[in-house]
Amino acid sequence: MSQINIVRFCQSTAAAIWRVRQFVPMFFTAARGLLAHAFPILIAQLSSIGMMVVDTAVLGHVSPLELAAVAIGGGIHVSVVFALVGILQAVAPVVAHLHGAKRDDEVAGVLQQGFWLALLLTVPGVLFLTHPGAVLGIVEMDAAVDAKVRQYLGLLAWGLPAALCYRTFYAFCNALGKPRVLMGIGLFSLALHAVLAWGLALQGWLGEPLGVVGCAISNIVIGWLACLSGAAYLAWGPLGRRYRPFSGWQWPRWTMWRELVRLGLPMGLSNLVEITSFTLVSLFIASLGATVVAGHRIIANISALTYMLPLSLAIATMAAVGQAVGGRERLRAHATIKAGLILAAGLSTLAGLLLWFATAPLVAAYTDDPAVRAIATSLVIYVAIYQFFDALQTVAGHALRAYRVTFVPMLVQTFCFWGVGLLGGAWLCYRWQPALGVAGFWLAAVIGLVLAAALLLPLLYQAVKASESSS
Repeated sequence: MSQINIVRFCQSTAAAIWRVRQFVPMFFTAARGLLAHAFPILIAQLSSIGMMVVDTAVLGHVSPLELAAVAIGGGIHVSVVFALVGILQAVAPVVAHLHGAKRDDEVAGVLQQGFWLALLLTVPGVLFLTHPGAVLGIVEMDAAVDAKVRQYLGLLAWGLPAALCYRTFYAFCNALGKPRVLMGIGLFSLALHAVLAWGLALQGWLGEPLGVVGCAISNIVIGWLACLSGAAYLAWGPLGRRYRPFSGWQWPRWTMWRELVRLGLPMGLSNLVEITSFTLVSLFIASLGATVVAGHRIIANISALTYMLPLSLAIATMAAVGQAVGGRERLRAHATIKAGLILAAGLSTLAGLLLWFATAPLVAAYTDDPAVRAIATSLVIYVAIYQFFDALQTVAGHALRAYRVTFVPMLVQTFCFWGVGLLGGAWLCYRWQPALGVAGFWLAAVIGLVLAAALLLPLLYQAVKASESSS
């Protein structure tokens, strides 16, 4: 080796060692920051999903008919809300970029435009919930279940404006790394909902047990209380004092709406695709009977609970990466992405193992019906298996949002979750020989999540490289 080559080798080695010495402490700092940010988000998310768990647990002790109604109606409602909320989540990367770039004086205007957009999106959402015939008409179901689903959705429409405005506030707090207030509101909402749902649906506080209607009334009350709590925090809390979001109120601005919709529409469609790949299974298996739908609903609830762990880390990752990209901190963005992927994959795998060993008591907490228990127990294995891959694709998808890359991930998730998950699941459920029944949908979900992780991770790598080359 020539003297020049030796010098170059030594220089490159020294540069690599210097980068590693910089990166390692930054990685651990990022990991600690993500855990600190993700924990309050996790509690808030578990509280939110816990409201659906309460509905399932309460109605599971009423009848399979009531449980099937909330399984189908709840799936439709969650799909509509999360699709619209996905559009509003565009507030998060925009605010995170501005905060990272030290342009905090522009943050309040983004939030105000988000609230205007939330009110606009309420209109199609309410119309859909009050007229769900287009969706309910594509499957066969018992007339009694159909009537209860329509009644349930019509009531929940009254809470949609509050839900969308609250989720805009939710995205704003997360983008700024201030999620503790969300945890407090979430815990209060869950506790109050547990009491109201139990009293209205089971105990007949309004004269007679209302079943699914009682759960719907409780959801409406809780939704508006959460929205008003968020408004009070913005008016008088620390974020209100710093950013003054209600002063200098702006009328709708098309330029900001265009940016929010450009980012948010693919995010909303991604949310819709991902959530419906699980929730709409209840519709597709309605012809298999209320018992099968009820068993699937229980496992869908448990799956949603375990998903809150990687989702919380993904939301924290999106906020931290967005701030790093806005501040042009390349190494910090790298460290945060790697920390998010490793933490989410490791902790989700552990959650899957714990779920597998705790199957019996978990299912027993939901229902007394032995047939429903048997269906639910047979499906747990699929949820335990896909945890690792679900964590990777969730964090990768949210990190891409931090780079404002949303369209291609939407296409990837549409193919994986609708193409493989729903269509493939329907084929395995009804046409594969021997037909797998509801287990076919869960097997297809595993395959879809593996594919999503395999496609989104290389896409994230390309987005990072493209961002660095343009800066």
